[in-house]
Amino acid sequence: MTMARTPAPERAGYSVSESCSITGLGKDGIYSAIRAGRLEARKWGRRTIIPAEALKRFIAELPPLQLTSRD
Repeated sequence: MTMARTPAPERAGYSVSESCSITGLGKDGIYSAIRAGRLEARKWGRRTIIPAEALKRFIAELPPLQLTSRD
């Protein structure tokens, strides 16, 4: 008998370290974006939590890469 796997529920939020792993940014970059108001964050005691939707929005709002041709 095989059991169907249930997909893991989507995370509601991520720690700063997890956000670094997801985005490829360092902690300084994440905290800088939070201070600048570009990335929404919440506090639970000493823990900083970045809502999943806020992280997706932050990535989507980054400027696109501008490729230039070499002449």
